[in-house]
Amino acid sequence: MNIEKISKQVDFIKEIDKIKYIQRKTKLFNSNRTENDAEHSWHLAMMTIVLSDHADEPIDVLKVLKMVLIHDIVEIDAGDTFIYDSNKNHNNTDEELIAAKRIFGLLPKQQAEEFIAIWEEFEAGKTKESKFAKSMDRFEPLLQNTSNNGGTWTEFGIDYSKVFEKKKVIKEGSKSIWNYAENLINESVEKGILKK
Repeated sequence: MNIEKISKQVDFIKEIDKIKYIQRKTKLFNSNRTENDAEHSWHLAMMTIVLSDHADEPIDVLKVLKMVLIHDIVEIDAGDTFIYDSNKNHNNTDEELIAAKRIFGLLPKQQAEEFIAIWEEFEAGKTKESKFAKSMDRFEPLLQNTSNNGGTWTEFGIDYSKVFEKKKVIKEGSKSIWNYAENLINESVEKGILKK
């Protein structure tokens, strides 16, 4: 038995417990309680399993699951950046890369390198797996906001053009999910919970 390896893995497992304390702006479905990063990551993993047959190309579901489960771990150090934040760019990858190297670096070398590579692949959004993972990441808050009468859109005065711009990445991973999402966005305008 490799005690040193297990010890490093347990250190990582203890460290990532902190993700449960990272609060997001979006709220749970039909709720006033904000979601934390652990809940968000779990939900994306379940969405990936349930919706994977809507991917435009065949995808490695296990790889997508790894992406959605680890993509926000860096927020333990870097914090959560609201997607519509106009002061801080949501793509703060320099700060997040430092966090990725520290947190994933707690793992044994081979695992650390794998997790950093998966995280970087997700951030780059160029592969079919990362495109689908990003689709899930953008689709979940859309579902939350539509279930909460506009949710963060209403709370922070976010208009249709900003929502459309941030959500259109969904179509890179799944045109059918994008069609569904676009209909939800348009219905939200019709219902008056998203201003055009």
